[in-house]
Amino acid sequence: MGQTIAEKILSRHAERTVQADEVVIVDVDATMASDTTAPLAIEAFEQMGGSDLADPEHTYLVIDHAAPAPNERIGNLHEKMRRFAKDKGCVLYDAGDGICHQLMVDNGHVQHGDLFVGADSHTCSYGALGAFATGVGSTDLAAIWRTGKTWLRVPRTLKIHIDGELQAGVQAKDLTLFVVGQLGIAGATYQAIEFCGPAVSRLGPGGRFTLANMAIEMGAKAGIVHPDGLELPVGIKPILPDPDAHYVQELHFNVADLSPQLSAPGSPDNVFDLNKYAGTPITYAFIGTCVNGRLEDLHTAVQVLNGERVAPGVRLVIAPASRDIFLQALADGTVEALSRAGATFIPSGCGPCVGTHNGVPGDGEIIISTANRNFTGRMGNPRADVFLGAPSAVAAAARTGQITDPTPFLEGAQ
Repeated sequence: MGQTIAEKILSRHAERTVQADEVVIVDVDATMASDTTAPLAIEAFEQMGGSDLADPEHTYLVIDHAAPAPNERIGNLHEKMRRFAKDKGCVLYDAGDGICHQLMVDNGHVQHGDLFVGADSHTCSYGALGAFATGVGSTDLAAIWRTGKTWLRVPRTLKIHIDGELQAGVQAKDLTLFVVGQLGIAGATYQAIEFCGPAVSRLGPGGRFTLANMAIEMGAKAGIVHPDGLELPVGIKPILPDPDAHYVQELHFNVADLSPQLSAPGSPDNVFDLNKYAGTPITYAFIGTCVNGRLEDLHTAVQVLNGERVAPGVRLVIAPASRDIFLQALADGTVEALSRAGATFIPSGCGPCVGTHNGVPGDGEIIISTANRNFTGRMGNPRADVFLGAPSAVAAAARTGQITDPTPFLEGAQ
């Protein structure tokens, strides 16, 4: 029987041919933990009697979720990570360096065909490069630090074909929200998703990252974007599914007529055409997070604002996904343009997405964000409402003070 992409990658790491539903022990190429999970993983590692890391050169710790530290307790957790990294010889990215997922990709820590395990649910983002990447708990990660291996059940695979060409002004985030809305937050539970089709092959690296990132919002174990259209390093052969690979389901969507999308407060799969909520006043717009804090997203905001200031009574907060992205935006004038428009830049990291600091909303506020989650209380206040949208939609709302169709402000931005 033929194999899916997930089955092929896991076969290589199990050193035998495997199929869906088998329980396997696999070698892990690299691991990552952030400041929300690393302190617990360190404690578990020590309780297991851990001494040396199995692979310190490919063990990455990132201080990004509450960075810089907002209080003494978190400051001490950060110090625990710094001491551990120094003692064990692993790689540490400190506060301000950026969001863990952006850093793993930008610094070449994950490659096509890798098996990457992170103690963060959005580790699935690396499927944009054709890796099998998945999130685990801190204790499971500690065991991998000790052994270099993990066990898992080979997931069944759901194949999603996306046909058509996105209209001018409709972005990869709109496509992603649409798919999340179609499947629901449990529509692919413990499955690997293969994303393919003409609309997918036209996506650049950032769009692929957006699509893979939100596979977890459909319940998936991993989300893998087909390598069609992806420029791979020389000598790396693309991993493709066999023609007779078995899929638990194959879905087809045509997005040629897709309009800008919006996830309404409460759940990422609460998705509608943006125009359903057009005119809804907002007080807070946020551009950033691991799904949409890249340079192209900041460029989109500049294009939409087009020299106009943020609407009175609205604050626009921006967290570039990494220090390098911030420096590029500084060098090309993007930071100045957005700052003159009234935006406030905060350190590269997760920022208010997780609701720990750097912009927790007040009671009754209506927020539009480029984040990937809008569960009640997600940004730190259960009495505030969060809409999710593309960077274009967030910038348009910041400019007008209300949810607004961004397409008139754009000329083919993707």
